[in-house]
Amino acid sequence: MNNDKITENQAAPEMEVSDFSGLGGTVPKAKDTKKTVKALLSYSKKYIAIIIMAVTTAIAGTVIALVSPEKLKDMTNLITDGIMTNLDMSGIAKIGILLVVLYLLSTILNTIQGWIMATVTQRISQKMRTDISQKINRLPMWFYHKNTTGDILSRITNDVDSLGQNLNNSLTTLVSSATMLAGSLIMMFKTNWVMTVTAIASVILGFLVMMLIMSKSQKHFDNQQKYLGKINGHIEETYTGHTIVKAYNAEQQMYEPFKSLNKKLNKSTYMAQFLSGLMMPVMTFVDNLGYVAVIVVGAALALKGHISFGVIVAFLVYVRYFTQPLTQIAQLAQGLQMAVAAGERVFEFLDAEEMADESHKNIKPQTVTGHVEFRNVKFGYEGTDKIIIHNFSAKARPGQKIAIVGPTGAGKTTLVNLLMRFNEINSGEILIDGVPISQMTREQVHSLFCMVLQDTWLFEGTIRENIVYNKQDVTDEMLKQACKAVGLHHFIRTLPKGYDTVINDKISLSAGQRQQITIARAMIDNAPMLILDEATSSIDTRTEALIQNAMDKLMQGRTSFVIAHRLSTIKNADIILVLKDGDIIESGSHMELMEKGGFYAELYNSQFEVA
Repeated sequence: MNNDKITENQAAPEMEVSDFSGLGGTVPKAKDTKKTVKALLSYSKKYIAIIIMAVTTAIAGTVIALVSPEKLKDMTNLITDGIMTNLDMSGIAKIGILLVVLYLLSTILNTIQGWIMATVTQRISQKMRTDISQKINRLPMWFYHKNTTGDILSRITNDVDSLGQNLNNSLTTLVSSATMLAGSLIMMFKTNWVMTVTAIASVILGFLVMMLIMSKSQKHFDNQQKYLGKINGHIEETYTGHTIVKAYNAEQQMYEPFKSLNKKLNKSTYMAQFLSGLMMPVMTFVDNLGYVAVIVVGAALALKGHISFGVIVAFLVYVRYFTQPLTQIAQLAQGLQMAVAAGERVFEFLDAEEMADESHKNIKPQTVTGHVEFRNVKFGYEGTDKIIIHNFSAKARPGQKIAIVGPTGAGKTTLVNLLMRFNEINSGEILIDGVPISQMTREQVHSLFCMVLQDTWLFEGTIRENIVYNKQDVTDEMLKQACKAVGLHHFIRTLPKGYDTVINDKISLSAGQRQQITIARAMIDNAPMLILDEATSSIDTRTEALIQNAMDKLMQGRTSFVIAHRLSTIKNADIILVLKDGDIIESGSHMELMEKGGFYAELYNSQFEVA
């Protein structure tokens, strides 16, 4: 999964939190239930044979269960006839044993069916998580700028989990319930059509009410999943900046949007649960109504001699078999609605516009010397008409140190992101050793650079794993030399397990120490070119001097791009590019630019003015 965290000097255009449908039409509109069901079916194609086996097993188990009332009718008739004469105990015992065998066999078959369906749904969920994990690496960087981390995580965790669990519970019940419903209806008509029509008439009203409730509650399930994602996004954002929230006493300000989202989530969840909860009382009423109607009609037919008492007993069991699936369907309707709502959000994410496929690209500089050229580069963020970089052109010769300076929002970090292909240029070209980076794969471009950003990123793992990150064949000596170069080795030796100490909440690292680890990571990467985005901004002056020497050694023989806010750190740069509003307004060495007395000189002097 792609864990690169990019700091933008020029923020991406703002939009409504977690509104995937607002990404310039790149994501299909949600609430397309048919499309969601179709997508789920496509995930099930691989398991169609197993699903057919489960359905067959469910049908077999249900058919066996449906035969039982016939035998129960024969037993009842034997007992009724024998009351006036002698009971046929042998015949009654045989039927009783046969009933036990039938019920046991039906239970075993239904258990097998449930196990198969549970396996299938979990395999589908596993495949879905795998696809999402791969999808994350295929999404453009602007996608993550425009959507909150919390909402994306909610789709990956909550929605996939909800989809898998509800499909597991719902599909197993649906298969057996549908089979039981059809089978009991056939047996009821076979037993007595008058009583069957009576039973059906009693449940039609309840079934219509159930369908009405389902149609009304679906939108509330959709809103429930949507607001759950929004509230997760808000909480993640607030928790990440918790120190700032406390420092500015902004607890109430952050609480207000949470309160609003929580209220909407509460309303949606309440309406969804309330409406779906009405189904069970309605179906229980219908169930009881069916019993009463069948008993009344059956008694009338028995008094007229049209049916035996055993038929009434058997038919009461069939009525239970007939109404029970309807009750189960009413129960699983809630799960299915939640699964559909979660599925819509999951497939909305999976259908998001991806980066162009680059498997056909095989061009790569054989020996990278570090000659970089920006040729008439123009760039504006996706979905906006605002151009940030205007007709930018510059050249960097192998081994040169290129400093990029300018006021906040001038486009410094944006320029580096274009060089790394984190964003795609609108027009123009960027070339490395004469090869346009658009003709290389993104992975090839990334492999040519090692980066140290303003924002440090460490994961929960050992210090060794954080520094060696994704680099093979790194020896202990190489690791120690890199850490000594940035002044980190002594501190690591004081830790309980040295380089094998796990970085977590129990290990307190200062901002400077975290930055030192990321600089050591860049040294270990040893790529032919280097990008430093104010790499020493979180380090004290003494440590900065030590790291600056290490950086100077690291930059020897490498084309280096240094984004600097403290201009004193780039006085020895070969070329200084001064950016303002997306254009180069000055370029040259420090001495040349100071002699000109232009914008750079003004910026430089302003940092040393005494108020």
